[in-house]
Amino acid sequence: MDLLKNKIVTEGRVEGEDIIKVDSFLNHQVDVELLNEIGKEFKRRFEKEEINKILTIEASGIAIACLAAQHFNVPVVFAKKTQSKNLDKDVYETEVFSFTKGIHYKVKVSKKYLNSDDKVLVLDDFLANGRAALGLKDIVDQSGANLVGIGIVIEKSFQDGCNLLAEKGIRVESLAKINGVEDGKVIFK
Repeated sequence: MDLLKNKIVTEGRVEGEDIIKVDSFLNHQVDVELLNEIGKEFKRRFEKEEINKILTIEASGIAIACLAAQHFNVPVVFAKKTQSKNLDKDVYETEVFSFTKGIHYKVKVSKKYLNSDDKVLVLDDFLANGRAALGLKDIVDQSGANLVGIGIVIEKSFQDGCNLLAEKGIRVESLAKINGVEDGKVIFK
């Protein structure tokens, strides 16, 4: 997706060899027009699939999932990272590792919102080591729903996430694949 790649090159920032900061348009400040185009592209890539729910993880995935959901005409369910008084007690729960934060945390989804009748598309901003995606797959599996595929805005192909998901037979559609970083610049696959 050229629009996304151009945005990464012009507005993204590289820190070290493995951190690509896109907080000016994707996961802190949000470029709604770009996210709308991202949603259209996910719809195009998954148009032959029957999907009735989009699942993501809070917080960065929510905006992406919501704009995409408009094109699929389905609801968004998001896994919550923190316990709150208004979260149902009957939940699916799994543990994920955050590459960015370097910590393990539990995510939860109310059992009211996923069940064996659902055909789920998982959407997220980044795919690095695949742990968040596998955590969401675990929640889908616990619910008995069918995981149709995983849509990723930016894949770090130089990390093991995509291979890990492919080994499990999961369809992954990434809009921008980054092979690595050279001299502070992103190298696309």
